[in-house]
Amino acid sequence: MTCIESSPTLENTIMRKIQVAVIGVGMAAAPHLASLESLSDQVEVTWMAAHTPQRLAPALARFPGARGTTQLDDLLADAALDAALVLTPPSTHHDIGRRLADAGKHILMEKPLALDAGLALDLVSHCESAGVALAVMLQHRLRPAAQALRQLLADGELGELVSASVDVRWWRPQSYYDEPGRGTLARDGGGVLMTQAIHVLDLYLSLVGLPEEVIGLARTSVAHTLECEDLACGLLRHGPRTLATLQATTAAYPGYAESIALNGTRGSATLSAGRLHARLADGREIDRGELLAVGAGADPMAFSHDAHLAVISDFVDAVRQGRPPAVGGRSALAVQQLIEALLASSSRGGQPVRL
Repeated sequence: MTCIESSPTLENTIMRKIQVAVIGVGMAAAPHLASLESLSDQVEVTWMAAHTPQRLAPALARFPGARGTTQLDDLLADAALDAALVLTPPSTHHDIGRRLADAGKHILMEKPLALDAGLALDLVSHCESAGVALAVMLQHRLRPAAQALRQLLADGELGELVSASVDVRWWRPQSYYDEPGRGTLARDGGGVLMTQAIHVLDLYLSLVGLPEEVIGLARTSVAHTLECEDLACGLLRHGPRTLATLQATTAAYPGYAESIALNGTRGSATLSAGRLHARLADGREIDRGELLAVGAGADPMAFSHDAHLAVISDFVDAVRQGRPPAVGGRSALAVQQLIEALLASSSRGGQPVRL
């Protein structure tokens, strides 16, 4: 069943601008707001919600027609509102998402879906039952180079997967973690795996699927003071003869572009900083994409909003067309399963965990 196929207002939705609300206007909102400005011919921002009027003021200045509120009920009661972007901390996602779904509003959720896999699954199921679209801002999937690698795999150009590696060596200063709630279980649901590496892990899983078994070790390194991990390593088993390794940290000064390397029986490919380079056994070399800033260093927002724009544009089209979004909620469950398995293995001293 598509998300709004039975709606009697589908034709009107296709013809007019989609009315959206932005819930949460903190640091993470910047690329979303820039994307909404780029889509002003298709989208009308009619609501902005935040904890305090003071936080709302700068965002409202960018969208003069939008109304500001500190009460979620105000926008839930607006029958003309089609959808909402939820950019609040992970601890709020489950409750806000369910309330939006109950009000019939389509949802684009900032990652992660929820604090844990159980809450994420409940939210996905609730949105499906309510007949609303649920998209997730896991934007790495829609980068051109990532899509080119996906096509290489679909065409069998790399052959059978032999091994892989996922490398996320980022840097965050201690001041980043001194922000209240940052890197805590209660607000963020975890550390480097849930907050930073989730994007690369999600892309990896969207390319090759969930492993059958994982071994993980996660620690708080000597570089930081925080509740959760800023360093994690893992070994993933895909089938009987395919292994992958994982490194994720925010303690690698000054921060480096993340990478995914896939080694197959017919060739190998590396995806890094928005570029794909593949070398095939028949002598061909393939290069796609262009170098991107990725926010790997001290400034978490030092990156282009192009991939955010792609996800939001697809979400708007999904609402118009009554189809599931390209980066849908159910597909985003896999990365939370993997993260939980890695942390569960670590808590058991590195014992294998089957997925």
